[in-house]
Amino acid sequence: MVLYKKANIEGLDIFFREAGYPSCPTLVLLHGFPSSSHMFRDLIPLLADWFHVIAPDYPGFGNSSMPSTKEFSYTFENLSLVIEKLLDRLCIPRYFLYVHDYGGPIGFRLAVRHPNRILGFVIQNAVADVRGLGQPFDLFKALWVEPSPKTAAAFSALTSFEFTKKQYLTGVCNPYLVSPDSYSMDQFFLDRPGNGEIQLALGYDYRKNVEQYPFWQQYMRTYQPPTLVAWGKNDFIFTLEGALAFSRHLKYIETCFLCGGHFVLEEQSRHVSDLIKSFFARVCNN
Repeated sequence: MVLYKKANIEGLDIFFREAGYPSCPTLVLLHGFPSSSHMFRDLIPLLADWFHVIAPDYPGFGNSSMPSTKEFSYTFENLSLVIEKLLDRLCIPRYFLYVHDYGGPIGFRLAVRHPNRILGFVIQNAVADVRGLGQPFDLFKALWVEPSPKTAAAFSALTSFEFTKKQYLTGVCNPYLVSPDSYSMDQFFLDRPGNGEIQLALGYDYRKNVEQYPFWQQYMRTYQPPTLVAWGKNDFIFTLEGALAFSRHLKYIETCFLCGGHFVLEEQSRHVSDLIKSFFARVCNN
């Protein structure tokens, strides 16, 4: 049974999905752009017999509050602080992290601030190495170099329905498993008045994630969190080099390349669930 809840975090209603028993180890699922916890809808029930699962929506995403850019500073640091306060409110002291896309910089910030809270990682198409940034990041980089109306207009293509659909369908192995509800729902939230400014703010702030990569790499080398990399091998947003880069820093790591694209869970949720259970069963027995 999946429960749909909200918690008030400093005046923001933060939506989250919850499943499993609180007595089980907690697995926090951190979604990517332009999605929400909806991307985990098939995975959550498959994990709930082993884990206490928490899947939040960030401010400005999904069913959480969407204050304007004048009311809330949309940075990855601030998003990570909101998620940290949510976990504190839920009295979750230690947890596994599952990170995808934007969930990567949010999750690594949680880990660097409180390394002893992190039991391990599942990394699905999220990076901590500049070599992992694929071709779409050319629009990010242009924005970082010269934030202007011209680069902002070019960046806005990443919030179009065409690009949202492309993220779901490029590189898929079985397109009949990809529900059009997925990219249609993401676009519904992207198209809300004011959300374009939110995504532009986060796109510009993403440069600070790249600046943090050396610190995240040092965290991995120092604390050695057990890590499963479950990667859609046909992703055009993050490269295979980005997936392989984690093994340069981690000793207890398993890297699995799955047939699929950026949103590989659309067709591989059961496979990923089996990988997670198998991997962390070995971790707990060692």
